[in-house]
Amino acid sequence: MALTSPSILSSRSIYRLNPFMFSPQCHRSRLIPPRWNLRRHSRKLFSALASETEVFTSPGIAKTFDFASEERIYNWWESQGYFKPSFDRGKGDPFVVSMPPPNVTGSLHMGHAMFVTLEDIMVRYFRMKGRPALWVPGTDHAGIATQLVVEKMLAKEGVKRTDLSREEFAKRVWEWKEKYGGTITKQIKRLGASCDWSREHFTLDEQLSRAVVEAFIRLHEKGLIYQGSYLVNWSPTLQTAVSDLEVEYSEEPGYLYHIKYRVAGGTRNDFMTIATTRPETLFADTAIAVHPEDKRYSKYVGRLAIVPMTFGRHIPIIADKHVDREFGTGVLKISPGHDHNDYHIARKLGLPILNVMNKDGTLNDNAGIYSDMDRFEARKKLWADLEETGLGVKKEPHTLRVPRSQRGGEVIEPLVSKQWFVTMEPLAEKALSVVEKGQLTILPERFEKIYNHWLTNIKDWCISRQLWWGHRIPVWYIEGKDCEEHYIVARDEQEALEKAKEKYGKSVEIYQDPDVLDTWFSSSLWPFSTLGWPDLSSEDLQKFYPTTMLETGHDILFFWVARMVMMGLELTGTVPFSYVYLHGLIRDAQGRKMSKTLGNVIDPLDTIKDYGTDALRFTISLGTAGQDLNLSMERLSANKAFTNKLWNAGKFILQNVPDKSDASAWELLLTNKFDTEASLVNLPLPECWVVSELHQLIDSVTANYDKFFFNEAGREIYDFFWGEFADWYIEASKTRLYHSEANPMTPIAQAVLLYVFENILKLLHPFMPFVTEELWQALPYRNQALIVSTWPSTLLPRDMISVKRFQNLQALIRAIRNARAEHSVEPAKRISASIVAGSDVICYISSEKEVLASLSRLDVEHVQFTESAPGDISQSVHIVASEGLEAYLPLADMVDVSSEIQRLTKRLSKMQSEYDALVARLNAPSFIEKAPAEVVRGVREKASEAEEKISLTKNRLEFLQSTVSVAK
Repeated sequence: MALTSPSILSSRSIYRLNPFMFSPQCHRSRLIPPRWNLRRHSRKLFSALASETEVFTSPGIAKTFDFASEERIYNWWESQGYFKPSFDRGKGDPFVVSMPPPNVTGSLHMGHAMFVTLEDIMVRYFRMKGRPALWVPGTDHAGIATQLVVEKMLAKEGVKRTDLSREEFAKRVWEWKEKYGGTITKQIKRLGASCDWSREHFTLDEQLSRAVVEAFIRLHEKGLIYQGSYLVNWSPTLQTAVSDLEVEYSEEPGYLYHIKYRVAGGTRNDFMTIATTRPETLFADTAIAVHPEDKRYSKYVGRLAIVPMTFGRHIPIIADKHVDREFGTGVLKISPGHDHNDYHIARKLGLPILNVMNKDGTLNDNAGIYSDMDRFEARKKLWADLEETGLGVKKEPHTLRVPRSQRGGEVIEPLVSKQWFVTMEPLAEKALSVVEKGQLTILPERFEKIYNHWLTNIKDWCISRQLWWGHRIPVWYIEGKDCEEHYIVARDEQEALEKAKEKYGKSVEIYQDPDVLDTWFSSSLWPFSTLGWPDLSSEDLQKFYPTTMLETGHDILFFWVARMVMMGLELTGTVPFSYVYLHGLIRDAQGRKMSKTLGNVIDPLDTIKDYGTDALRFTISLGTAGQDLNLSMERLSANKAFTNKLWNAGKFILQNVPDKSDASAWELLLTNKFDTEASLVNLPLPECWVVSELHQLIDSVTANYDKFFFNEAGREIYDFFWGEFADWYIEASKTRLYHSEANPMTPIAQAVLLYVFENILKLLHPFMPFVTEELWQALPYRNQALIVSTWPSTLLPRDMISVKRFQNLQALIRAIRNARAEHSVEPAKRISASIVAGSDVICYISSEKEVLASLSRLDVEHVQFTESAPGDISQSVHIVASEGLEAYLPLADMVDVSSEIQRLTKRLSKMQSEYDALVARLNAPSFIEKAPAEVVRGVREKASEAEEKISLTKNRLEFLQSTVSVAK
């Protein structure tokens, strides 16, 4: 049964988001369309595919789109092989995206939802455009994170990692990975990711592991990898070095300790007071520094100071311009073994480097009586002793900038340690060059400055980690030889042994470096290692490398993106991708970062359950590239309503097209593509308008997709569907469809409805793949799935004169609706109207008399078109829709004038009383003097509003009274 009007597609829907639906454009006239002879039938709304496979559900059966069907649709896509790149139907270069590999330990969060959505939009769009599209998925072994998870699991069994051999521990990790490691992959599928899962990779796969070893060897052979003892960020809990980029600084309450350092050879009054946040590191002091222009301490420069609690250890007092005279006392203790800034000063000045810390965070023998104490316990004990000896001057509250491990959360300790490093400067130069030359485009463009700044000031990369889970460093040492001087780099132990025998004799014994490589080292090879590198004959490497797009969060521009660029250029000779698209973070509705502490984490899976995948995807895709997005339930609810709106539009169309069994009718319907000017200009005004607007939309949306302006594309589709198509054309089409047995416009409207709707589904599919595929399959005679259908053609004809003319009709309808609302006319009541305009305007407006009457709730039998105003204008409401287009609505049709005068008179009296009370209150001195300012301001605002309402009501009342006088 056909939907009755007003339908759920009414423009009064509460879910309308964008009020700016129409733009002024030009039109011209067109011929009357030919008469078609099609019949409407009662029909069963099953698509062939839905009935045969039971994968899809028609809107003719289901009231709303069922989110539970999303997994069925996804599995069907995958089973049909649609996610694989196709060269059979393809044109142009392949479009290739490498998925940022989530941690194998991970579970889905909104950051994953963001990158999956944006990358899937890209891949689905270019797939429909005909390019062979490949999206390579995979997961990262996440060295630190995974080892932590398994160690916690073992702890529940009462087992420590060190209780097991390395091989036994690795076995337990692999067991954990096989059992739990697929969770994130299943959840990513739930978001609709159309990846080629046959090419899924794991960073510890045999092929990728071979690539990691090969990369290390090649970089080492070029002198870009070296070993040395340097200051690194050390995690005492994890017992490993961590990257500079994996250290997060937080402001926390602490203390600034003031300590006396006596000047050697001086009197009791010769001392210098330093201010430090870490007194326990004084055992590693190798100098005291002051600013060369600080006159307070100039007399001590060149002398020696005595380090407290060290039984008289002397250190030099030096001058250095980097000392901040305003911080603390202006005296700096230099502990190069425990502070990055001090380390650089010491290297510059040739100062010795002392270490007072063990790798577990306890103090070593250099701390004397404090050795073996935890660093924080030692701090408390040392300060108590300093106070007791008179060397502790004072302790004052101070906000500390504390370095913490991004993984474990513990306080990081700067520590000198022997590690492997990559020399970054020559690699960074190449990475800077490709952006400068335009070989790599970063979107949004503003991130280029950040990229350039970081690469320009880059430090060497510490790539070794003291873990048991990961890629073992392919280095073997010689038993009995110095590790830094004698080692072998090889692809495996057998090759290492052969090299060692050749160099050191047949009796040589070797052992492998116990460390593993930083996880980011393996993931920096991801764009090409996943395609078969270093095997240059790999078919995938030849077809799909370099890739097209790297999409990820802007927060890992340095962790991952820049390193991939450097490694790609160095190891393959080419930039690994042409574009970098950086998205922002997803925050809560108040703009706060999501965290368990705040309790504001939004779970994507819960969101999908409540709102559907399509609504979630559409919501997060409308954010501006590179900017953080505030996610609210209101936005999700609005886009869930958008899903329902699409579904109801599909329901309406299926209820108003011929039955699938009427092959001849469908043959005629499907031949109408309106892709020529002749086919367009012969359409009636509403049909010509909506098709012209659709063609404009296709061009604009396609351009925005090509520029990766997904937020703009999504909003344009939304506005067109909800505004032009649903609120206007579908409502207008009902005049052709209802009671249409003898209406020659019926088949035209059917063809236009079908044509516009199927193109909307295509344009929207990359954003909302599930509901669009479901609706597509419900439309009869679909020869292929929507996911692999052809993208709409661009540069199709538009009749701008018709667009302008329909805009005039819309303006007239809006004006009449506004007048009805102003006079509180009952929605169902039909009124008469006189439309006044020039002959040319009357010609096209009158030709759509039924549309005008239906959308304005006019009595179609009492709508007159004239070139001059009617004689009873004093008894009518006069409205001006646009220049040269007016209407007169008889007042008697709209309201009972006598009753309305009585009602307004009574209302005016009440309003005047309320206004007088407010004015009296404002005139009372006691109120003005004693009431809070905001209360007084509020009363003034209410009085102003009341005065305005009184004025409007008086005007309305005077108008009604004048009509009564004229009538008498």
